[in-house]
Amino acid sequence: MAEPFVNGDVLHLACGICPSRRLPVGEFDVFERPTRECPFNPADGHRYTADGTPVCVHPEKVGLPVARYKSENAPLTMELHLPPDPSELVPYLHDVLYSAAPVLLDQLIAQASAEIRRKFPDLDPLTVLRRAMS
Repeated sequence: MAEPFVNGDVLHLACGICPSRRLPVGEFDVFERPTRECPFNPADGHRYTADGTPVCVHPEKVGLPVARYKSENAPLTMELHLPPDPSELVPYLHDVLYSAAPVLLDQLIAQASAEIRRKFPDLDPLTVLRRAMS
């Protein structure tokens, strides 16, 4: 069996009963909040869709975008929306990178590098990313 997404990190923001603590990314869905589509199961304390797919209802705590990774085989991607003002770039990227799940970091850094080059050609993406991550 693959390692759980959150394994042994007692300081991680994920709830103690979150499926991310027992399953790898892709083996559970992430909803924006609790809904009737993923009712609480009092027998085991978890939430499931009607087809039995485990559900996390706190995307901000696990750093994953809302998506149906298990039930609809959604790809694990995250889209950046760089601010229009270059002075807001470092704080924006800092917040995005520090709140994202580690499995998304390579993709986000590559996307940020390309977008900074395109949107702010006078800025060095490496310098901006170093500042955002320090």
